[in-house]
Amino acid sequence: MTNSDNLSGAAPVSSSTGASGDARPNDVVIGLDIGGTKTRGVRFEHGKPVADQSVGSANVQNVSRAEAAAHLAELFAKIGRGPVAQVYAGAGGIDTDEDAAALAALIEPHAPGARITVVHDSRLLLAAGGASTGVAVIAGTGSAAWGANGDGDEARAGGWGYLLGDEGSGYWLGREAVRHSLRRMNQGREPDELTRALLDSCHTDDPNKLIALFHSPDTGRRFWAQQARLVVEAADAGHSVSRDLIDQAGKDLADMAAQVLRQLGLDGPVILGSGLGMNVVRLQESFRKHLAAAGVSDVRILAQDPVFGVPLLVRDQP
Repeated sequence: MTNSDNLSGAAPVSSSTGASGDARPNDVVIGLDIGGTKTRGVRFEHGKPVADQSVGSANVQNVSRAEAAAHLAELFAKIGRGPVAQVYAGAGGIDTDEDAAALAALIEPHAPGARITVVHDSRLLLAAGGASTGVAVIAGTGSAAWGANGDGDEARAGGWGYLLGDEGSGYWLGREAVRHSLRRMNQGREPDELTRALLDSCHTDDPNKLIALFHSPDTGRRFWAQQARLVVEAADAGHSVSRDLIDQAGKDLADMAAQVLRQLGLDGPVILGSGLGMNVVRLQESFRKHLAAAGVSDVRILAQDPVFGVPLLVRDQP
């Protein structure tokens, strides 16, 4: 059975692929966390991880279908040998049944007869935090909040992609660093410490050149998301604008989480994860502060990578 779920609220897309006959249900599960830069796969046997490998991205929003297929083939050659009962994959950009089915079709040749489930990667994050209900907040290259309650209702905020949103994300912080530098230039002010760090990282000495560089095909959202570290470093060094940017990022992420909590009638937990969320203490503090102001106290920082939520998701699936 191929079962491709999504965040849209529509029914799962299913198609018959036969039965493996060689592996008992749930004995061998491949968990996939498919990001914009890499795909991580973990082979679970009897719920325990026995193999863990990473390859290039298999997200067709970031690479071609041919590249995605090649990366999946490489990954399954490393961890998918022998019978596989299930493949449970989380990926960004899984917003419709069609999105989920398209990714499941790329996975299916590597796990014949397996049950394949494709979900938005925020579901992995919630499960990795040890929760079946609550809200997961992604703060990485992009941002999104997703949650579920005990009645089976789901809700979401954000996750629209960098052109429409991604507030509080690494890309948002990188872009805001560029905007800050360009504003200072237009005001006739000398570059400050954040601008100097940005110019150095971009190998240029003129803020005006940031405009063309930002729109250049040679850079992309991952490049600018990587510049978020400059904002974090400047904030830690006392740069007030950088501190304000990180506080705003925390507020935007908290607002998304609070919206989903309200829609689902929950008071927690809220689990913050992904690269920025798990590693930037200043962002975590801002996130907690703004949720506390909204009356939310059960806030947790993810302590393990989202792919390790797969066993819980498999255990709880219908």
